[in-house]
Amino acid sequence: MSGFCEGRVVVVTGAGRGLGRAHALAFAAEGARVVVNDLGVALDGARDAESPATRVVAEIRAAGGEAVAHAGDIATGEGAASLIRVALETYGRLDTLVNNAGFLRDRMLVNLDEDDWDAVVRVHLKGHFLPLKHAAAHWRAETRAGRTPVARVVHTSSGAGLLGSVGQGNYSAAKAGIVALTLVAAAELGRYGVQVNAIAPAARTRMTERTFATAMAAPDDGFDAMAPRNVSPLVVWLGSAAGEGVTGQVFEVEGGRIAVMEGWRPGPSVDKSARWAPAELDAVVGELLAGARPPGPVYGSRGH
Repeated sequence: MSGFCEGRVVVVTGAGRGLGRAHALAFAAEGARVVVNDLGVALDGARDAESPATRVVAEIRAAGGEAVAHAGDIATGEGAASLIRVALETYGRLDTLVNNAGFLRDRMLVNLDEDDWDAVVRVHLKGHFLPLKHAAAHWRAETRAGRTPVARVVHTSSGAGLLGSVGQGNYSAAKAGIVALTLVAAAELGRYGVQVNAIAPAARTRMTERTFATAMAAPDDGFDAMAPRNVSPLVVWLGSAAGEGVTGQVFEVEGGRIAVMEGWRPGPSVDKSARWAPAELDAVVGELLAGARPPGPVYGSRGH
């Protein structure tokens, strides 16, 4: 253990497998005490027989670290509140929240049931909001008591949330919502010593193995660019006391590549200073689009 996060208490949701597990192990390796949350569900949201959170806790403890499991549903008010209570009651503080939990129910839009929409948006978007809300309430109370924290939040979006993904309308919408939530939280919570950022990771996990089946096969030797552990160093850095002033940002991370994502901002514009007639807009919109940067292609489309 190098001690980069020595003394910090970190909560990671969806930490039983994949990216969340890699994050939990990486924080523990840097000296953090970790609350490992995982509801223990299959890829479609059905409950597993065994809690993966306890297995990750055992891994951390076997390596000499400190961790505790939480198996509550963080997309409920009580589950999210109990997650924060576990950190405070076990370790007496909370420094970092990493929201990562999620699952998939992929369908083309015309086949997407309302239940599939609600379930995915609930776990990804509501499952980010509720732990954030309860953690933020604690940090606000600390600030008002004269103990302004050095608090960090890392949210998990996706390329699907930035560009869209064919067959994943529910997932893409939820992940886009997480970006907007990140921006709002960064603006609102800075006064309480909280920095909030998001990542859009690409790695081999249960959720991505079918989408990237061939490209994500692990190599026989050398650097495995699609290993989840490659994403974790940036998450650990964002969740540490380092990076003062880095907030409201979205980072794409894959293998050894990190990119700052640049969101919506005004491009070419025209102002008539009066109301437009619809018939006038043929040429106007065409000229605006001709001068604009084209958007990235939607994942799964012919252009990607």
